[in-house]
Amino acid sequence: MFDFLFYLFAVIGVGAALFVAFTPNVVHAALALVPTFGSLAGLYLLLGADFIAVTQVAIYIGAILVLMLFGIMYTHNIARLSGEQVTMQVGAGLVVALITLFSLVAAVISTDWPVRELSEPQPTVRRLGVLFLTDYLLPFEIASVLLLIALVGAVVISHSVQAGKSKDPS
Repeated sequence: MFDFLFYLFAVIGVGAALFVAFTPNVVHAALALVPTFGSLAGLYLLLGADFIAVTQVAIYIGAILVLMLFGIMYTHNIARLSGEQVTMQVGAGLVVALITLFSLVAAVISTDWPVRELSEPQPTVRRLGVLFLTDYLLPFEIASVLLLIALVGAVVISHSVQAGKSKDPS
C-alpha cells in the first residue's frame, strides 16, 4: 500500500508540475499548483513528517497560492496574454539541461544507497511544540518579534506612500 501511495503521489506531482511548466495560460498554471503542492504534502505524510505536511497545505496551498491567484487576477488582462516567448538561447539551454541531466544520472548510479527497515513513523507535532516552548523559546520569540517589526514597517511604508499620492502637487 505504501508503494502504491508513493507512486500515486509521485505521478500526480510530476504530471501537475509538467502542466504548470508547459501550459501557456498563467491562471491554469497557478491552479495546477494545487495538485503539485498537495502531492508533496502526501509524500511528507508518507515520510512521517505530519507537521511539514500540514504546513505545506496551510502555507503553500492556503496562503501563497491564493496570493498568487489574487496577483494574477488583479493584473490587467494577464489571463488573455499569450504565452509566446522569444527563444534565443535554445542551444545553450539544451546543453546546460543535458549536462545537468547526465550529472544527476551519474550521481544516482554511482551512489551506494543504503537500504534499511524503517520503524512506524511517530507524530512530530507534539515534539515540535515542546521544543518550541522549551529549548527554542528564545529564537522562536525573536523570530516572532522580527516578523512583527516587518509587518509594522510594511504598514508604515504603505501609509507614507498613500499619503504622498494624496498630496496636491499644485
